[in-house]
Amino acid sequence: MTGTVVLDPLIPLIGLYILAGLAAIGAGLAVYRRLSGWWLRALAGIALLAALANPSLQQESREPLSDIVILVVDETASQKVGNRPDQNTAAIANVEAEIARLDNTELRIVTLGDGEGDAGTELMTALSTALAEEPQGRVAGIILLTDGRLHDIERAPGLPAPIHTLLTGEPDDWDRRLVVTNAPAFAILGEQITLSLEINDQGAAPEARFAPLTIAIDGGEPMQFEVPVGEKIDLPLELPHGGMNVIQFETPAVDGELTDRNNAAVVQINGVRDRLRVLLVSGEPHAGERTWRNLLKADSSVDLVHFTILRPPEKQDGVPVNELSLIAFPTRELFLEKINDFDLIIFDRYRRRGILPNPYLENIVNYVADGGAVLVSSGPEYGGAESIFRSPLGAILPGEPSARVFEEGYTPLVTDLGDRHPVTEGLAAFAPNPDPDSDLPGWGRWFRLVDVLVPDTANVLMSGLDDRPLLALERIGEGRVALLASDQSWLWDRGFEGGGPQLELLRRLAHWMMKEPQLEEEALTADAAGQTLRIIRRSLSEDVGDVTVTHPDGTQTVLQLEEVSPGRYETLWNAPEIGLYRLNEGEREAVMALGPAAPRELEQTIASGAALQPLVDSTRGGIRNVSDGDIDIRTVRPGRPAAGRGWIGVTPRGAYQTADISITPLLPAWAFLLLASLLVVGAWLREGRR
Repeated sequence: MTGTVVLDPLIPLIGLYILAGLAAIGAGLAVYRRLSGWWLRALAGIALLAALANPSLQQESREPLSDIVILVVDETASQKVGNRPDQNTAAIANVEAEIARLDNTELRIVTLGDGEGDAGTELMTALSTALAEEPQGRVAGIILLTDGRLHDIERAPGLPAPIHTLLTGEPDDWDRRLVVTNAPAFAILGEQITLSLEINDQGAAPEARFAPLTIAIDGGEPMQFEVPVGEKIDLPLELPHGGMNVIQFETPAVDGELTDRNNAAVVQINGVRDRLRVLLVSGEPHAGERTWRNLLKADSSVDLVHFTILRPPEKQDGVPVNELSLIAFPTRELFLEKINDFDLIIFDRYRRRGILPNPYLENIVNYVADGGAVLVSSGPEYGGAESIFRSPLGAILPGEPSARVFEEGYTPLVTDLGDRHPVTEGLAAFAPNPDPDSDLPGWGRWFRLVDVLVPDTANVLMSGLDDRPLLALERIGEGRVALLASDQSWLWDRGFEGGGPQLELLRRLAHWMMKEPQLEEEALTADAAGQTLRIIRRSLSEDVGDVTVTHPDGTQTVLQLEEVSPGRYETLWNAPEIGLYRLNEGEREAVMALGPAAPRELEQTIASGAALQPLVDSTRGGIRNVSDGDIDIRTVRPGRPAAGRGWIGVTPRGAYQTADISITPLLPAWAFLLLASLLVVGAWLREGRR
């Protein structure tokens, strides 16, 4: 119970101030007139003013509140290496026992785990949240149980009490870390890029001058190197393919280091082509020639070399060569010297006329086997004696002509296999005149088809008259070939009977032949959104197996895929952590990196209180190593040092809760009135007697 004197005026304060002023004027006037009882008059005025002010005794009934000590326990990934989990458990038990010995003190334990993404240890954020939930006037101390590796020190809150750090880890801890310091997001195929990386030893590491390093691209066969420790290494690299290239760097774990989670690094580089070089050879001028040229010239990334044979060797009209304005076909330069500079060669209605000798055509066969691509757009000449098939190219073309050429109308159709192939899947969506009540796709007819026999190794994606093959694709060695058994795709471009998706079809076909990753018919890929993986399997088969996902820690998860469209199988999966995941389905493999292979939390694993030292010093707290043994917790006065050898301190706050308040006047009103009357009478008697 405590009491204080308060004023409870009977009139508004402004009135009390006015009366006080009048009383002061009256007393002053009495002094001026030299009245002997002026001081009695002044006391009478004060008594009346005191009566109006109504002084009272306010008494409070208080209930004491306990002090609060906040313990923030860091349980992030870096606190799970070595013997730190055991140190955490022992330190918590020590703090709980010490707080239990203190009178009227409670312990609040706040646990900090790994957050989403790669934010690292947000220790100050957790502390701010804990302080916001407790009355500031009751917080007597703050203890952080951590390795000191935090990533939000700039968010440190205002501290109402001393803060201390109990530092986990051992004095002889050491760790090896691999870091990629420089890596581009994009790279041009065929051009060399430079990656920079370092292998660093932290803490009490044994002396080592060199360390093994393995490099693997897309989970392939790793390459082995020996690199110096503690030095920056510039690594020249050329990407093997277009699209996303996942490059993994790893150094093996060494006995005694804290963790091997930071011994690997993953870089994802998107390989793009600088220029796609295409050679287009038109055997003769025809209506569809301009379509091919417009298609290839419309793509700014394509360098097109186009030759049209206007004057074949058998055309001898007597005009001297030096008077012709035609450009001679540079066959030797194109098909012997520079053939490997082209990504795609297109023969458009080409026939054998002796322009390309057999050795040149054999060189094209070798070009395809080594990874090149040839597309043949055939007209009536393909079924005749001058057919390009009746040359060394016949060994790689996916269609043997039967010498029959049909000249009647038909609607090109996508085959069942074509519905599953990325070159022709979904073409019906590009139809200009779709009819939902018809089985036809809704595009115009063609009027010529070369009858061909397609081998079992080729894929027929489109059919023409009486289901005869119209578009066939085949892989030859490392290269690809395609045959379009008609030269009338230009009818779609001209809008005949509504036209059709000619540009989309030819664009996809050309890009498939140039090995664009998005058009691979057999592929296993994954897209990431946060920690959610969308696993995609493209296949021409109607039955695909389960996908085995290997986690960063080596554990595995088997996932079933569902067919979402013909030839496309998908599933969504929430990955439990960031890191490098390996996907496997049959012979198909892929790798996917969620965040860095080594999380930010494990970049620095050696315990250190350097980052927290300024904050601790600002409250005169202390940093103590858990490895030194148990600590004592004492009470200290505010402003005094709160840490010493083997102990840390908390400051009792003396907080209380007011249970009841009572107000009692010091004197009744009649007592003040009686006192004022006596003083006035005394002043009158004194002045009258004089």
